[in-house]
Amino acid sequence: MVRTVLVLGGTAEARRLAEALAEAGDRLRVVTSLAGRVSRPHLPPGEVRIGGFDGVEGLTAWLREERVDAVVDATHPFAARVTASAAAATSALGLPFLVLRRPGWRQAEEDDWRWVGSVAEAAELLPTVGTRALLTVGRQELEPFTRLSDVWLLARSIEQPNVPIEAVLGRGPFAVESELELLDDHDIDVLVTKDSGGDDAKLVAARRRNIPVVIVRRPPSPAVMIVSTVDQAAIWVIYGHATVS
Repeated sequence: MVRTVLVLGGTAEARRLAEALAEAGDRLRVVTSLAGRVSRPHLPPGEVRIGGFDGVEGLTAWLREERVDAVVDATHPFAARVTASAAAATSALGLPFLVLRRPGWRQAEEDDWRWVGSVAEAAELLPTVGTRALLTVGRQELEPFTRLSDVWLLARSIEQPNVPIEAVLGRGPFAVESELELLDDHDIDVLVTKDSGGDDAKLVAARRRNIPVVIVRRPPSPAVMIVSTVDQAAIWVIYGHATVS
């Protein structure tokens, strides 16, 4: 019997999970859902669905119509609304639900990190920390920074932002040397980012240049099963949602 698994994607972990599940053969039907915020996303193997579900009710209806057997949320750690909707929909249908979430960053002794609770708080704090900032918070969260008049801003994103901030376009992962070059070329004296985990080349570069980092904390984790590796998530799916450690 073929089981259908929905992977809520958009991250490198989601792509690797789809690849791992594809190797399980014909026993699994894997559907990866992408939000559609990037015009040319890296597509995973298997079926791909692009676009939102219109909230909990829409997702619940889709899961029922497609006879989904399990859901893995492998979205970005800051996609709190998606995670909450998936938790509610799977609970309503009694479906197994797993969150695959990369570990957050760990501060080293030599790091100068300033933790904040939101992007808005980061923008408010920024003028007290530096005057030339590199922003890596995502192109859809740059608006609070546009109100600043005493800080020069450079945003990095996959696609051009829709706000009047100078931007450099690029898709990670990035190497430490290229991050150092970026900081040096633009005389960056403060980095603003989110605790997304994963590739930390920009944090290593900031450490080497003694540049302070303003970091937005992650939203609270849901009260569901959470794993931190693709292998753990693949085992959970392939072997019938067994407890993983």
